[in-house]
Amino acid sequence: MSDVLFQGIGMTSRRTRERLVSRLREQGIKDERVLEMIRDTPRHIFVDEALSHRAYEDTALPIGFNQTISQPYIVARMTELLLEGGPRERVLEVGTGSGYQTAVLAQLVGQVFSVERIRPLQERARQRLQKLKLRNVMLRHCDGGMGWPDKAPFDGILVTAAPEQVPQELLDQLAVGGVLVAPIGGSIGQQLVRVRRLSEERFETDRLESVRFVPLLGGVVR
Repeated sequence: MSDVLFQGIGMTSRRTRERLVSRLREQGIKDERVLEMIRDTPRHIFVDEALSHRAYEDTALPIGFNQTISQPYIVARMTELLLEGGPRERVLEVGTGSGYQTAVLAQLVGQVFSVERIRPLQERARQRLQKLKLRNVMLRHCDGGMGWPDKAPFDGILVTAAPEQVPQELLDQLAVGGVLVAPIGGSIGQQLVRVRRLSEERFETDRLESVRFVPLLGGVVR
């Protein structure tokens, strides 16, 4: 892959990315590792070419199948929350989507296990991750709400679509001391929540801010 494709030109240039990072700092993102990954990860390769000039706007963009690539602020915020309690070695991502959040995570944690219910999206994401030479990502085509029990426990779980409530199957796969970050709620209102597993039986939930995500749906699309 050429340096131009990675670094971008014009509206995808490094200067444009630096402006985005400055906006994220103004909005309260403090983790410099996360900001560095947002700056250095080429978001424009995760959207259709026709939208690449908008890749470094702080906005969600369509990726097909009624799905979106999350706005950079949300990617940064959820990643920062996941890492807040210390380094994470094994992270489950529910909803690979375009693969952008996956790519950011993969550069900050030991290993990412990412599940996606829509196979064409998963295949596109796989190609992008391969181009970036991110070899610490495992992908699985399945119903995301079920997680990936064969690879559990995870010390971090990040959910990129909104269930009405956190699926028990995901809580069961969270290690003691682990953190789950997810948007929770229906069409009327969603909140970003962080769930810490304090012991086998005890969980602590923080409700953080209003968000807007596509709903977490069951089943698979081939």
